[in-house]
Amino acid sequence: MSKNSSKINKKKKKETDFKRLADNRYAKFQYEIYETIEAGIELLGTEVKSIRNGKVNLRDGYCSFRNEEILLLNVHISPHTNVGSFFNHDPLRNRKLLLHKKEILKLKSNTEKKGMTIIPLSIYLKGSWIKLNIGIGKGKKLHDKRQADKNKSINKEINSALKR
Repeated sequence: MSKNSSKINKKKKKETDFKRLADNRYAKFQYEIYETIEAGIELLGTEVKSIRNGKVNLRDGYCSFRNEEILLLNVHISPHTNVGSFFNHDPLRNRKLLLHKKEILKLKSNTEKKGMTIIPLSIYLKGSWIKLNIGIGKGKKLHDKRQADKNKSINKEINSALKR
């Protein structure tokens, strides 16, 4: 009986196991994020190996629509080091995001609003699958960034005062 319960616990642990591989902290500063969605990515084998090693840069990435599909553009995944150049991938190639049709239509209607865009926020492992967290956001103006920094510093001072 104890063997079965330990197997069940391992399965539950694997299902809820998330390992963050890359994060786009700059996007949270540059954009006001209204909604986030989890999406799969269509990748090549060498891209998977590079992402698992943490060799991915989401900073300049964005998403675009083409033929009722969403593409991830301008995300740099470094070539895998232990493979020859013939088998390696192009670091800046366009990658297809895997979403349901309803989610794609919802994203398309949201981005048609003025100033809205889709930004990659983070890449993580969910079990053995590589997932991308994308956000629908609007670019912050300079005064918004200043206000956010001001609020952040005030909260920091309050927390430090409460700890004393």
